[in-house]
Amino acid sequence: MKWQWIGLIAFSLTLLPAAVAMTADRVPRRLRNRLAPVRPRGWALLLIYATAPVNAVPRLAGASPDITLACTLVGGGLAVAGCLVLGVATLRRPHRSPAAPPEGAWR
Repeated sequence: MKWQWIGLIAFSLTLLPAAVAMTADRVPRRLRNRLAPVRPRGWALLLIYATAPVNAVPRLAGASPDITLACTLVGGGLAVAGCLVLGVATLRRPHRSPAAPPEGAWR
């Protein structure tokens, strides 16, 4: 049970703030080109983060094994959906030629 708390706290402190910032389109300029498109990647991280509470909370609450198994299946589905969204966002990334100046740069 201690590891459930540690995992939930670790994911809440690391993945959740990054995902919310990306979903709100609050990313430093130096990372914009690397993380484009930002919002879909933020949603993907939120889906991946949602796996942690969906798996941990029923175990911490002492739920029955059937409910725990169902929540594990839902958490796995959320993780797969997050990975798919991240993959689609990566494939839809606009490809620029290296000679093109970044957006907002002086010409």
